[in-house]
Amino acid sequence: MAIKVLVPTPLQKFTNNQAVIETTGTTINDMIDQLEAACPGIKARICDESGKPRRFLNLYVNSEDIRFLDGPETTLTDGDEVSIVPAVAGG
Repeated sequence: MAIKVLVPTPLQKFTNNQAVIETTGTTINDMIDQLEAACPGIKARICDESGKPRRFLNLYVNSEDIRFLDGPETTLTDGDEVSIVPAVAGG
């Protein structure tokens, strides 16, 4: 099962400068673990100390925010696209 992960520029140093990584997983948590196996160090940037996605990082599955789905337990299927989007604030 292939999941496409869109990686933002600040995290691409962990992916050998690749903006798109294909990985596997049945949930967001599984996908993050698989991403960590392929790109060591990236999980610490995506998740906090308790293993939950960081507050100021948004994850989308096929353009749907996981906060409005099942959070890190959101189910993934073959062909899904996960976007990692750093929150932007300004003033």
